[in-house]
Amino acid sequence: MRFTFIHAADLHIDSPLIGLSLKDPKIAERFAHAGRRAIETLVEETIASGAAFLIIAGDIFDGDWKDVTTGLFFVRVMGALHRAGIPVFMIKGNHDAESIMSRDLPYPPTMATFAATKAETITLDALRVALHGRSFPNRLTSDFVESYPARREGWLNIGVLHTSLDGSRGHEGYAPCSVDDLKRFGYDYWALGHVHAAEVVSRDPWIVYPGNLQGRSVRETGAKGAMRVTVEDGHIVDVAPIVLDSARWAHLSVDISQSTSEADAIAQVHAMLAKTHADSKGRSLAVRVTLLGQNILHNHLISRRESLEDELRAGALHLAEDCWIESLRIKTTLPPQVAAIAASDEAIDLHHLLSEAADDPAFTAAIGDLVESVKAKLPKDLHDEFDRSDALTTIVSDARALLAGDDA
Repeated sequence: MRFTFIHAADLHIDSPLIGLSLKDPKIAERFAHAGRRAIETLVEETIASGAAFLIIAGDIFDGDWKDVTTGLFFVRVMGALHRAGIPVFMIKGNHDAESIMSRDLPYPPTMATFAATKAETITLDALRVALHGRSFPNRLTSDFVESYPARREGWLNIGVLHTSLDGSRGHEGYAPCSVDDLKRFGYDYWALGHVHAAEVVSRDPWIVYPGNLQGRSVRETGAKGAMRVTVEDGHIVDVAPIVLDSARWAHLSVDISQSTSEADAIAQVHAMLAKTHADSKGRSLAVRVTLLGQNILHNHLISRRESLEDELRAGALHLAEDCWIESLRIKTTLPPQVAAIAASDEAIDLHHLLSEAADDPAFTAAIGDLVESVKAKLPKDLHDEFDRSDALTTIVSDARALLAGDDA
């Protein structure tokens, strides 16, 4: 017998958009709609491919809804799977456990949500598939993973778990466990959720993160989607990603060491942006551009950063109305010989003064407090954008470039 199932996770329906809403509301609106469209595409793909069932490994929602339309949207799209006769098995993740409104939501009868008190087993007798799963409770217990049952011999055993594993993948520590802990259960496939980057952690047994369906910020770049798992004669023979996202985030690191003018640098960015846009295949695209390399234009670029960012945005909109520059970062440096000449010509030793300021405990404390103040007002997803030591280095470097003047 041969069949397929689809493993998805981290839908985060109607998650607030991070990083665009204050810059261009219309672009932000397109990206906000992309999350729902990705879920609709997941359902369409599940039906069109004739999948035997769908697994959703947690974080269907993003905490409490703003209004009931969030829940009604999910019921509507799941209703299409019910009418197609495709069962859905899901667990609640940490974000779902935080939600009050979603707890009483009535789902179609072909949907099963695993209990939160302890892990349980649901079987598909015709396929000889045993699914073992546990939803997140309001308060996580120490025996969360240990409560999963032993494998059912002679069946395909699938564990459904929302976990950070050992916490090394940049996500908060939920249901921590090791790969060896999971292997001891003897299951054939672990359908994981929580980590937003797709990863096949192990192939014997299969331990898999499908990643989230739709990138939510510039920290979640590249194609997003789910996993299609193929089973033949009771054994998993293939696990392959399915691209389902409706909008995409990207980073462009552009080395402009060989650019001799601002126009050259802009042309270089536009060429890379055009390729990235083509690769996105018509999806809405938001791009962070970072300029790198040693270049005599360094001071000039720093002084013109905001204007350059606007020019790059205009160029991006030439490609498509939903191609957007999220931000421009300038990480260039002056060539050593140019920096040495500039320093020797300065009436005031800017390097010495700024170095002293950077070493001043009162100055570093003030910068640190400012960074933490800004950080506290941002969503958790953007906290990594603000590092105290990096902020200090950037401020000192930019201050020197601005004080030295425009050399271009």
